[in-house]
Amino acid sequence: MTDVIASTQQAEPPAFPMRRASACPFDPSPTATHEQQQGPIRRVRLWDGSTPWYVTRHAEARTILADARISADISRPGYPSPAPVDGGGSGLSFILMDDPDHARLRRMVTAPFAVKRIEVMRPAVQRIADDLIDSMLSHTGPVDLVEEFALPLPSLVICELLGVPYGDHDDFQEHSRTIIKRGVAREEQRRAFESLGAYLAQPLHRKIAEPGEDLLSDLGRRVTDGELEMADAVQMGILLLIAGHETTANMIALGTLALIEHPDELARLRDDPDPALVASAVEELLRYLTITHDGRKRVAVEDIEIDGVTIRAGDGIIVATDLGNRDDAVFSDPNRLDVGRNPRTHVAFGFGVHQCLGQPLARMELQVAYATLLRRIPTLTLATTLDAIPFKHDGSVYGVYELPVTWCPAHPQKEEKEQTR
Repeated sequence: MTDVIASTQQAEPPAFPMRRASACPFDPSPTATHEQQQGPIRRVRLWDGSTPWYVTRHAEARTILADARISADISRPGYPSPAPVDGGGSGLSFILMDDPDHARLRRMVTAPFAVKRIEVMRPAVQRIADDLIDSMLSHTGPVDLVEEFALPLPSLVICELLGVPYGDHDDFQEHSRTIIKRGVAREEQRRAFESLGAYLAQPLHRKIAEPGEDLLSDLGRRVTDGELEMADAVQMGILLLIAGHETTANMIALGTLALIEHPDELARLRDDPDPALVASAVEELLRYLTITHDGRKRVAVEDIEIDGVTIRAGDGIIVATDLGNRDDAVFSDPNRLDVGRNPRTHVAFGFGVHQCLGQPLARMELQVAYATLLRRIPTLTLATTLDAIPFKHDGSVYGVYELPVTWCPAHPQKEEKEQTR
């Protein structure tokens, strides 16, 4: 009965994914926002004609993501895949598995991302940020913040953590972009996975023979001890490499653009160096932008009822975390950027057992990136107009392809930087 009621309330599910409006590039799609206004559990239509459930509210999102009757396994029938999949060898390791396999594999790489260990890295990340800004300030004209700062900062950090040479970044970044881009042909995406796998297998074999103090060496030890198959170790390396730089790089660039477009909030953050405000601003930007804007994909393994709607076993579910982070039942005036809000209940990193493993690292990198940019370049501004910015409407991770910026005077805050080292 509840399924019939739900279907009569929504005659024609909208197509998913939904494009953001070009005039409001920081907000969720207007179509998605309309669906949220209609109710917390809706339907959307995918490329294959299937109509998975669409969860639009914060409370329901957390309920679904924490429910053991909901599976993240992409191979299960009914999983709401955003594009055709082959089902063989293209999954991103444990994030597309269920417990106990998910928990077993995740535990193998948890320790390096513990908050205390991440904090030890902060001075090194600070030096990387300052060095990149030194390079930016050596230019006389506008620079692309993506290429000069947002992308190399997390790429350098994750290469150091994994134990792979940063000199190879052009290759693995190109493969990463192919993997997360919408509409890429299956064969092209498969080739990108295979190329990344072949690339990572080489240092992994070397580290099995001569281990060091890095994540690939840890994985190599587990292969040697029989805890992990070589193929699984490579897949975990791919996951860590992609997640370790793509999402943070997009957040650095898009968050900087959002601050530039909200000058009062930028000034508030720039003029108050309090680390608590910086941390609050990072959480707010994560909530406000929610760059994983295609939601979290799941499939029900048992019947469950939520808000009077019965989700049947085998039904696909898309948890719209971007809408959950704009839920006015949880966040006052949710469409306003407020760097002092500190919305730590946001779901930008997901929720439940599958929430983002690397969130302590991402938080620290973002805190360093925004604070350093605004301190070192207080007059940072766009070198173009907002409507000329190429946004990543075609990717599963939202961001910008380029961000031309400029400043005055030519070398701001150089003396202050030297004093902080």
